[in-house]
Amino acid sequence: MSGIASVPGRGRKPKPQETKQASGNKGKRLLNNNAPEFSEVTDIEVPEYITPMEHAAMMWRSVIPELLKNKVLRITDMHNIEAFCIAYHNWRSAQKEVALFGVTMTNDQGGVIKNPALTVLNEASKQMVTFGSLLGLDPSSRSRLTGGNGKPKDNPFAKVLNM
Repeated sequence: MSGIASVPGRGRKPKPQETKQASGNKGKRLLNNNAPEFSEVTDIEVPEYITPMEHAAMMWRSVIPELLKNKVLRITDMHNIEAFCIAYHNWRSAQKEVALFGVTMTNDQGGVIKNPALTVLNEASKQMVTFGSLLGLDPSSRSRLTGGNGKPKDNPFAKVLNM
């Protein structure tokens, strides 16, 4: 059975080297000193192609400052940020469509079908979970990140829910 554990993608994801070092390497295992060090992002504006997507741009402006403040954003994470913000935009847009037209619709032949926006809603939701987790944007993955000193802070996402 030891072969199963060595299959890539199985089991718990390893902690990043930075996280292990910052927490004092509690497991006392050797750290990978050859892990690549990617450039930290210190400031970045909303990309032009995201700006017209109202919800994506708003999410960008909400998430980026938090990631920058905690110094966890690297240049290699930018595609994850973009995908997360676009998925959020699609999720909000699809939810609006469902609210306007309902869960079911009538097709051209007069039959009742599931609103296609529900599929978009479901897919965007899964994408948000995936990319948000990679960035530490959910409670479980956030607990694996360093920084914050455990002090409660204002919730910058509260205004997002009221859009």
